[in-house]
Amino acid sequence: MTRPNPLVLDGSEVKLRLQAQRQFTGSPVHVDWLRFTVQLRHAPAPSADDLFPLPPRAAMPVGRDLDSWYAENIKDGCYCPRFVSDQHWQEKLLGLSKVLNSLPDADFAASAQAKELATQVAACLGHEFSLHPEMLKGHDFYRFRWSIVRNDKEVAWVGFLASSTSPRQKSQANTIHVNITGTACTFAEPVWPSRMVELIEETNAKITRCDLALDFFDGISGGLQRVKADYEAGAMKVRGNQPKCNMLGVWLDSGGHSRSFYIGSKEAGKQTNIYEKGHQLFGPQDTSAWQRIELRYGNKLRELSPDMLRRPTDFFAGASDWHEKLLKEHGDLAPAPSPALVKPRRALETVRAEVSRNIRWLLNTAAPSVALAFHHLGDEFLEIVTGKSAPGRLQSFAHSEVQNAYASAFSRLSSGSRAGGGAVPAFAP
Repeated sequence: MTRPNPLVLDGSEVKLRLQAQRQFTGSPVHVDWLRFTVQLRHAPAPSADDLFPLPPRAAMPVGRDLDSWYAENIKDGCYCPRFVSDQHWQEKLLGLSKVLNSLPDADFAASAQAKELATQVAACLGHEFSLHPEMLKGHDFYRFRWSIVRNDKEVAWVGFLASSTSPRQKSQANTIHVNITGTACTFAEPVWPSRMVELIEETNAKITRCDLALDFFDGISGGLQRVKADYEAGAMKVRGNQPKCNMLGVWLDSGGHSRSFYIGSKEAGKQTNIYEKGHQLFGPQDTSAWQRIELRYGNKLRELSPDMLRRPTDFFAGASDWHEKLLKEHGDLAPAPSPALVKPRRALETVRAEVSRNIRWLLNTAAPSVALAFHHLGDEFLEIVTGKSAPGRLQSFAHSEVQNAYASAFSRLSSGSRAGGGAVPAFAP
């Protein structure tokens, strides 16, 4: 059974929250999902409460001021102040300590560090968020998770310890992973991104996903049909390349409903979903014009900077000229576009791969035809090949990048071809 989306249940409040956040931050773009990974060596140390758990109230010495002790330590530990005097909340804290102390020694440190990190993440999100008192089964190949809840519904989690001992997961066992959903981002206090970026930088965390959303409460000019037309006209190209697209929902010439238009791909680390937000929250019968552009950045090919949380508008504008144009149509007339940079090493590997692909085609497929034309056409051959643009797959790279990669790749591939007996056919005069 699929759990209902908390955003749908609180749909009438979502727009007010988003508008309040926009007013507080001064940014039309907001962070709508966030994931980051922390190495254990950089994760927060376990709290004194977890290392030396306090006995239950009944076992405390007579005269010990337990309430003031809790008030002091919960504040210092970033726990939610409104629960300080709540007996039920105190019992939750004691229950968490009991869970930790029941773990094998080998798992205790990572579990306690993950709990402390989860506590700090909840504090960054605001007073409506707290830690679930039980350790739950993990997600995404983590063995366990601490759940962060709002109104007793999970809206974020912190995973730790690998789910297996396979070599592939050895490195994962040394990490703690934080996943903050769109629901948490929406209902968090408006100041949460600045709090979270401090935590990310303090722990030297690596952001693995960051979604940036731009809401058009009165609809995008021209609607989803205009978005489709922009794509067909090539307005969404990046460096001359047309991104992939995918369409979901009911598309009709007269309109439609529940539509999504995807451009880009998760594999490339940049995907945009333009969709009817009102229909997602309230169903196709919704009469509002609310539409959203949601940009998802992933870290497979890109370095995701913590500055995304400080300047989401600039990184939204940096995705493409089309993103910047829609942002200006929304009303932000002076964004400073900041693209999520492709990882330098992976970028170099990509140039080499595309150049190698081109040279293999030349040596294995085109060489006989090129040699024949060169032999019979003379000067006319030069007219054919002079002034031509680079093949489409190489047009997104600078001339210097292709030049540097071409010489070494050709030397390597052509010598390999000769050594293997696959010499390039030649036509003797």
